[in-house]
Amino acid sequence: MNILFTCAGRRNYLLEYFKKELGSNGSVMAADMQKTAPAMIAADKPFIVPGIYEPNYIDVLLNICKSEKINAVISLNDLELPILASHKERFDNYNVKLLIPSQNVINICFDKWETHKFINSLGYKSPKTFLTLNEAISSIEKNILTFPLVLKPRWGSASIGIEFSNNIKELELAYKLLNLKLSRTILCEASKEDIKHAILIQEHVSGTEYGIDVLNNLNGEVADVCVKEKLAMRAGETDKAVLRNNTEIEKIGFQLGHNLSHIGNLDCDVFEKNGVYYILEMNPRFGGGYPFSQMAGANYPAAIIAWLQGKTFDFSSFKKRYNQIFAKCDKMVKVS
Repeated sequence: MNILFTCAGRRNYLLEYFKKELGSNGSVMAADMQKTAPAMIAADKPFIVPGIYEPNYIDVLLNICKSEKINAVISLNDLELPILASHKERFDNYNVKLLIPSQNVINICFDKWETHKFINSLGYKSPKTFLTLNEAISSIEKNILTFPLVLKPRWGSASIGIEFSNNIKELELAYKLLNLKLSRTILCEASKEDIKHAILIQEHVSGTEYGIDVLNNLNGEVADVCVKEKLAMRAGETDKAVLRNNTEIEKIGFQLGHNLSHIGNLDCDVFEKNGVYYILEMNPRFGGGYPFSQMAGANYPAAIIAWLQGKTFDFSSFKKRYNQIFAKCDKMVKVS
């Protein structure tokens, strides 16, 4: 069983989880456009590849899959998911399993406007969201929308381009600034799909923040849900968290997994305010908060490897440790 992680970046811990489960029964490989990406040193074999928008990107990945007898590919980047999905048949021809959801699911999760509509269609709440500056200002004047507000790229990733505003002047300036920023970030290519509506204006929901990991099997059926209360954030990622036995949020996770029918892990953000839950984001991949689930006893790599091998997995083997706080810390690695 050989597994290739693409856009490996900083997720060296995730590669190490899979390596531990595979043992001597397979290899974990990493692909990234930067040879100094920390995850590269955790791989049994690292591969330098072109950027995801380069015309030969998929050809390079397929050559790696062929030469290294790769069985499965796991992407760690939102921007890469639609690219891989559009070439699924080519990977199928090499008998390589892409652990990514369908193009429709990717669109729902990657396009934050579609996320907002999908959440509301299930009867759950998401923050009030607007596609244009004029609509947002009109709603403010009608007291439908109140400050503070969040501005974010519609096709966003890794908290790039998030802005906040506390009055009309700040809102207008932040909107102009974000428009300029989009043209200079990696999000520019994705935003071209509808550049006139590439920025979302959203009410800011404050309260207790949770992260959910929703694991679906290879048939898109929900297998497990982990609910973590986020205690601290840093650079858009969870820095400290604790696993909670919150049945209400678990139910939300099971419903999301059932209706999306994604494959593998879904990373989701939920806020609780005055007893009401708001769903903000859904990312159909391993997120930066996943290690807290692993540390608390939910070994998702073990389940995924078993499924890839055509086996069933016994989830009673998970001995989840609730109410124990875990924290990330910096680690120095030699990347040359």
